[in-house]
Amino acid sequence: MPSPYRALFAAPGSKRFSAAGFLGRMPLSMMGIGVVTMVSQLTGRYGLAGALSATMALSAAAIGPQISRLVDRYGQRRVLRPATLGALAAVTGLLLAAHLEWPDWVLFVCAAGIGCVPSLGAMVRARWAALYRGTPQLHTAYSFESVMDEVCFIFGPIISIGLSTAWFPEAGPLLAGCFLAAGVFWLTAQRATEPEPHPRAHQGGGSALRSPGLQVLVATFVASGAIFGAVDVVTVAFADERGHKAAASVVLALYAAGSCTAGLVFGLLRLAGSPERRWLLGICTMAVSMIPLLLVGNLSLLAVALFVAGLSIAPTMITTMSLIEEHVPRAHLTEGMTWVSTGLAVGVALGSSVAGWVIDAAGAHAGYGVPAVSGAVAVAVGFLGYRRLNRPAPGRGGTLEHHSEREERHVA
Repeated sequence: MPSPYRALFAAPGSKRFSAAGFLGRMPLSMMGIGVVTMVSQLTGRYGLAGALSATMALSAAAIGPQISRLVDRYGQRRVLRPATLGALAAVTGLLLAAHLEWPDWVLFVCAAGIGCVPSLGAMVRARWAALYRGTPQLHTAYSFESVMDEVCFIFGPIISIGLSTAWFPEAGPLLAGCFLAAGVFWLTAQRATEPEPHPRAHQGGGSALRSPGLQVLVATFVASGAIFGAVDVVTVAFADERGHKAAASVVLALYAAGSCTAGLVFGLLRLAGSPERRWLLGICTMAVSMIPLLLVGNLSLLAVALFVAGLSIAPTMITTMSLIEEHVPRAHLTEGMTWVSTGLAVGVALGSSVAGWVIDAAGAHAGYGVPAVSGAVAVAVGFLGYRRLNRPAPGRGGTLEHHSEREERHVA
């Protein structure tokens, strides 16, 4: 491991809470695809399977920020454990309802209950922020966590689909639930690194989403999420049209691998200048990288194009987390990080739905127009909201880079 990453884990307890967070994050990439695989195998109804997956995503988008808001107020241990028990009860109900062929409404109720799954990525990043706030190590920490996100998305679906098809249909979601339980209870047992809660009396009141800067980040990531959701669906259809549907998983893994590679390198860099400009450059690069997808004609070229497109994802996500640290008061930090993930999840649901309609109407190749248009929307929102990102939250001093930049301007 390169020296900046080795130094990152010199802090006591950092290895343990990062490992617990990684384990608890695996369901993020396993549960949805696992439920789709399970339901389609047990019932043969792909429409029902997709609707349940969308219900889970939208429920998590609605409930997740509220759970994180309670975490900011009362602490991770007090909130995450009961929330996780609720989510696990919903997972158990869904598995039983599917296996015993209960009515569809029971499946949807249980799928909505799975929205109680907490955002482990935000919890771990909040612990890193408590350790390294205001230091260059925080950039490295956010880079490492973005890489872990991509590793989850590379291996999670493969594990979930593989178990459900090779063992028994419920195996994928069942293992995802086990990962969630182990990760959350291991993480919350580590009290020494848990960030201090901010009771209501010490909070500024209201939601983190009242921050103008956070509103820009969330709106932009709804459009960015539409890119990711559309690319997933269209790539599967593109491979299927060419008679190699199984190859779609490999091609999409390369997309995540590109992001993973860029995240590792980005974490080693010490970049000067405004993070807002880097963020906007990242959004523009993500959008431009969608254009070659409209021109590819075979899976080999598509794999190369997606790997290159993936190179812009992790650096943009890392910079986004740094901007949240600047634009959201510390008392709402976990909630702010979860709102960005929520915007991303909503975008994924929208992008995959729209891409499906376009594929049905005009074929897979035309479907790549959806991520291209989504990228253009992300760029437009980014430019329109750029000025808001230049105004940090009240009481926040800004990032370490901003301190240096302001000092240079003062001297000049």
